Amino acid sequence: MDKIRVLLADDHALVRSGLIRLLEPHKDIVVIGEAEDGEEAIRMAKQLKPDVVVIDLSMPKVSGIEASKILKKECPSAHVLVLTMHENEEYVYQILKSGAGGYILKNAGRDEIATGIRSVAKGERFFSPRVSEIMVEGYLKKAQEREKKTQEPEVPLTAREKEVLMLIAEGMNNQQIAEKLYISPRTADTHRTNIMQKLDIHDAANLVRYALERGLRRKGPEVS
Repeated sequence: MDKIRVLLADDHALVRSGLIRLLEPHKDIVVIGEAEDGEEAIRMAKQLKPDVVVIDLSMPKVSGIEASKILKKECPSAHVLVLTMHENEEYVYQILKSGAGGYILKNAGRDEIATGIRSVAKGERFFSPRVSEIMVEGYLKKAQEREKKTQEPEVPLTAREKEVLMLIAEGMNNQQIAEKLYISPRTADTHRTNIMQKLDIHDAANLVRYALERGLRRKGPEVS
């Protein structure tokens, strides 16, 4: 069986040597090179053509994220597994966007690192359990925020007030609204005042924004 050829990239020699010792018992994995910065990792990947590049997120010269992007374009056969100490949702999504195949934490055990290497070598995604939790937590948080927005109570406006609000959104003044709805300018102004009080909005620009966000603007040509 062909061995998985791995390039290690980390700016700390102790980390690299520790990873090599962790991987030694796994006979299907072989470390073919070590790089101490992002530039060297890219250069060596082009020369050695590894199956997997295990790279630290915080690298000198070229970061792990930038190196992943470059490797994706220039060494498409090399799959990237990012190894880092950062448990951060923003880093997770940046790494996913970079084209890396996985995100594994440095406190992971020997078997987890080997499993991650095998997974990304096959073109699969791999994340440490804690990273998966962060991704799920981020998804649920965004879903809750969306749900909260959709459940925000609507301030009740009468049918006539909605008509007036739509006309305000079209840029009409009180005189124009009065002519359009066959009411007096004073009544149009009263409706405008009531709408502002109910919505707690006190200028025309924000009234227009409120109407547009809720789809209250009428269809058809604008009235000048």
